[in-house]
Amino acid sequence: MNKQWRNRELRVAAYAVCVRQEEMLLARWVGRDGVKKWTLPGGGMEHGEDPVDTVVREVEEETGYTAEMTALLGLDSVRRRYPRKLGAFADFQGLRIVYEGRVTGGELRHETNGSTDLAAWHPLAAVTGLERVELVDIGLELWRSRPAVGRIATNGR
Repeated sequence: MNKQWRNRELRVAAYAVCVRQEEMLLARWVGRDGVKKWTLPGGGMEHGEDPVDTVVREVEEETGYTAEMTALLGLDSVRRRYPRKLGAFADFQGLRIVYEGRVTGGELRHETNGSTDLAAWHPLAAVTGLERVELVDIGLELWRSRPAVGRIATNGR
């Protein structure tokens, strides 16, 4: 097997932009290094899982809410290179499917023993002041602009 192929990683994930009464639902992601940043509720697809089922499951796991997806907002693709064991590097690509979601039930709670530690509603006007991952801005732009091709122009990607 070609060594280059062994270092390629693809992750497909689905996320929800949930906005109600001028507030956005976010989950606080905890990185391996302990850094905490706000992100859209969502996460990686399991093999054989439908993307809508993925995002509904992830919203419930991370926030306690049941939700339905009301629209496909678009796709975002990110590619990064990062170190792996024994001096190797991974060529990582993430394909992120972004939906508009609506909370239909449940109660806000925080995830335990997961990749997030808090869930909260944030005023839309305050989101840009939060420590957040770039996906939050991408999701908001997709939600606001609803591009016909489901993709926004991003710097250098």
